[in-house]
Amino acid sequence: MESAKLSKIMKALSNQTRLDLYLQIAKQNEANFETGCECFISDIVGSFNIGAPTISHHLKELANADLIITERRGKFLAARINRETIQTANAILSLIEN
Repeated sequence: MESAKLSKIMKALSNQTRLDLYLQIAKQNEANFETGCECFISDIVGSFNIGAPTISHHLKELANADLIITERRGKFLAARINRETIQTANAILSLIEN
């Protein structure tokens, strides 16, 4: 079961645009850590040269892999990193011997 979850995570992050999007969300989460605010997708969309439907698709893939949690805030979409998933992935990867 753990390897299946890790495979899903790796597959989601294997796309460069998704990885870049994930990293932008992570940076925003870190910047807003003290205030507890999530990343508003509208704040980071401008840094990508792709349309809203493509961004939406990539967000869905990240959410399906449990890498992010999204929530509607009025007309805005907020996202935050799912720290439990990252901890699980780290635990699985730490089992690999050098």
